[in-house]
Amino acid sequence: MASKTPHSKLVILDRDGVINEDSDLYIKSPDEWIPIPGSLEAIAKLNQAGYHIAIATNQSGVGRGLYDMDMLNAIHDKLHRLLAKVGGHVDAIFFCPHTDADHCNCRKPLPGMIEKISERYGIPVKGVPIVGDSIRDLVAGVAVGAEPHLVLTGKGEKARASGGLPPYTAIHQDLMAFANHFIQRT
Repeated sequence: MASKTPHSKLVILDRDGVINEDSDLYIKSPDEWIPIPGSLEAIAKLNQAGYHIAIATNQSGVGRGLYDMDMLNAIHDKLHRLLAKVGGHVDAIFFCPHTDADHCNCRKPLPGMIEKISERYGIPVKGVPIVGDSIRDLVAGVAVGAEPHLVLTGKGEKARASGGLPPYTAIHQDLMAFANHFIQRT
C-alpha cells in the first residue's frame, strides 16, 4: 500500500467568506466574527480525516487602522475556541496586514502567504487544495501550483459569475460540501 505524501494532508483556507460571514465593512471584533453554518464542523471533519488546516487571510483592516493586532488575536481566539467545541482545530493562521498601497508580496492575489505556508510545513504546495470565496484567493494558490476550490458562500457567487476563475477550479456550495467532496475523493 502506497503511503500518502505529506502535502496530501494539508488544506489551505481563506477565512472571511469561507469560515465566517464576510462584511464589506471588515470583521473588526470577535462579536462581528460569525461562523458560516457548518464551516467549523467541516474543519473538524477534515481534521478527523487527518488533514492539517492552514488559513491564509488578507487583513488590511489592520493596515487601515480599523482594528489592531490585539483585536485580530481576539478574533482568532474566538475561532479557536468555537472550533475546539466541535472537535476541530486550525494548525496555523497566516495573515497579511497590508493594504494594496504597501505593495507587499503577501497580499493575495500575490503568492507570498502561500509560499510562507509551504516553508512552514517544509513541503511544496503543488496539488494542495486552496479554498476561497474570491478569485484573488485562488490566484494566489494557483501561482504556486495549489489546486483551486471556490465556495459559493461569502463573495463566491460573485466570483463564479465574473467568469475569471482559474482553469480547473472546482466549485462547492460551502466548506462542508468541499470537505465531503475532498475526503471522499482521497
